[in-house]
Amino acid sequence: MAPRDHEEDDLTLHDLIEGPTRDLTSARAAALAQTRSHPAPTPTRPAPDDHEVDGTSGDPQGSQLHDRPGETAAGRRRVQLERLPASGALYRRALLGVVPGVGGRRGADVPGLELAVGGVAVDQRHLADYDRVCGFRLGDRLPATYLHVLGFPLSLRLMTGPGFPIPLTGVVHVANRITVHRPVEVGERVDFHTYAENLRPHERGRQLDVVLIGSIGGEEVWRGVSTYLGKERAAGGGPRRDRGDRPAPPAASALWRVTPRVGTDYARVSGDHNPIHTSKLGARLFGFPRPIAHGMWSKARCLAALEPRLPEAYTVDVSFKLPVPLPSTVAFSASVIDTGWDFALHSARDGRPHLTGSVR
Repeated sequence: MAPRDHEEDDLTLHDLIEGPTRDLTSARAAALAQTRSHPAPTPTRPAPDDHEVDGTSGDPQGSQLHDRPGETAAGRRRVQLERLPASGALYRRALLGVVPGVGGRRGADVPGLELAVGGVAVDQRHLADYDRVCGFRLGDRLPATYLHVLGFPLSLRLMTGPGFPIPLTGVVHVANRITVHRPVEVGERVDFHTYAENLRPHERGRQLDVVLIGSIGGEEVWRGVSTYLGKERAAGGGPRRDRGDRPAPPAASALWRVTPRVGTDYARVSGDHNPIHTSKLGARLFGFPRPIAHGMWSKARCLAALEPRLPEAYTVDVSFKLPVPLPSTVAFSASVIDTGWDFALHSARDGRPHLTGSVR
């Protein structure tokens, strides 16, 4: 019997809210298996997955280490977490937020909050899985986009907190800029902190920047800035896009076949289980006829194609244009300039742009 093209992998509405949204990295899966084989004593306080996403973890006195707030130079309240939060519970909370009467009120501005976590280690098996899914060579040096994945649960907790001005469900990732100050090796432990800034109007709603910074020994080694758009019926104005004639796409350097497995495989290694990437039903709920590739997978795949030519320190900046539907065939193009590289991803069928980027 012929395969059903992953029909059996599609999620139901119940699955979207209560189903397979747990981070299945090898380290956490192994820890879960060990816990089941050797159950721990009954805890005297809530487990990490039960923590509220506002930084209080049900402890109004702030007596737990990860709940002790400080204050940053920018005046944001800083909350130090004991460990990275699990993404599964945060996605379930975000999905429940689209149910009428369940979602909370949205804030009028970005929260004056900064979340931090220290000493995040790399699981080498997970890194190898990520490298394979995104096309990087296996090695001990972390790809620039891997640090985004490593620290993303911290940003996810910030974005699913009470009063965050843009709902996570249905949000559009419109741009991402990563600055690598120096290479990071697999044996190094990274301290992360994240915050949101620059809420501004857009012709289709509002957008803001979520900043994630990685440091080692007190030195910033990596910085990522993700720009997200929250669509709103009453659009907030802002600059309108130029709707003139679309330029012809550059000559393709390579053609890549992007299969439906890209959505599920990237969700597995990134912990980002947004259903628009993994479920036909989830995609339809948010206006897509079929699942779409994750923008950060597209960026990573382009960066992997340039990997042998990247310098020790650089900034890679991308704008996400039109989604990459799954399945499809895309055309990658790259051109060298005096200060680095320009690259792009287009539809191989009609030349519609999916991504434009630069390395400087």
